[in-house]
Formats: sequence, structure tokens, C-alpha cells
Amino acid sequence: MCWKCLKPIENTLEIYRTSVCPECGTDLHCCRNCKFYSPNSHYDCHESIDELVVDKERANFCDWFSVAKEFTGGSNGLAQKNARTAFDNLFSV
Repeated sequence: MCWKCLKPIENTLEIYRTSVCPECGTDLHCCRNCKFYSPNSHYDCHESIDELVVDKERANFCDWFSVAKEFTGGSNGLAQKNARTAFDNLFSV
């Protein structure tokens, strides 16, 4: 699932540093799309990374990267998905 547009990603096994979301064009191999991303943890990561990744929304070379199955925290959680669905339903014909 893309962290930005919340659309499903077909083949999560083939996400490379240069992979982008086919829907919105956002980098997929980034902290915000990783299952270890955890705001307020050391370097915002549950893994013991050695270097800070400054831009959490841009592609990086992190070896710990693993695609998040769903988003439960930060600014993307289920509340955002529910809000987007409610908004879409409000203006659909």
C-alpha cells in the first residue's frame, strides 16, 4: 500500500530504490512506506539503524526496508483512509 495515496501495490516483493507508486508517483522505498517506520522512536525507526534518514518521504538505501502492510500511526492511519472514503462518498454521484 502506498503511504501517500493509500492505494494497494501489486507486487511488494519487487520494490527497489527507484520504484514509484503507479497511482501518485511517490517513492515507495522510503521510511514512510516501511513497516519499521515509527515516529518518536530513535531516528523514527524500530530497527537499530546507524544513520538518520533526513527525508522520510524520499527513496533511500536502507537495508532494513520492508513494505508496511497497513498504516496505523502518524499522519496516515486508518483515520485518514476513513476520512478520504467519507469525503469521496460525500461528493460521489
